[in-house]
Amino acid sequence: TTNKYTIKGRTTPLLLPAALLLDLIMSRPEHTAPAERFYNKREAHKYTESGRLVQIQRSMAKRAVELLNLPKGKSCLLLDIGCGSAISSEQISREGHVWFGCDISRAMLELAKNRSSSKGDLAEVDMGVGIPCRSGSFDGAISISAVQWLCVKQTPSK
Repeated sequence: TTNKYTIKGRTTPLLLPAALLLDLIMSRPEHTAPAERFYNKREAHKYTESGRLVQIQRSMAKRAVELLNLPKGKSCLLLDIGCGSAISSEQISREGHVWFGCDISRAMLELAKNRSSSKGDLAEVDMGVGIPCRSGSFDGAISISAVQWLCVKQTPSK
């Protein structure tokens, strides 16, 4: 028998097994390749230019900074873990703070460096092996759309 699915009231034959189709629909980038390979120049540019993703990043970063409950009127130094092309980092700047961003994707960091509004420091770092900074160096930290990469082991433990 042929499986069928319905989209917007229209029933269509399903040519792929349901489990495979569901896997394709639900696939996440972190399940396809390590971040440093997935976010090549093409994917990094596509991610950074997506208006929907940019808006989500900004909104989540704004809320993450609010949740840090930082002192009012004081500029703080924040760590942006998995900063990518610095979309969330820019929101940190809008909130009046200074940031240090780290990411494993060189292509994403290149975009961050080339953005005219990018005003923080950047480092190519694998958050899965730790951030090479002293304890207490930062007043707070955020991580928007990055922690899920830790759920899939991509490299041997160090």
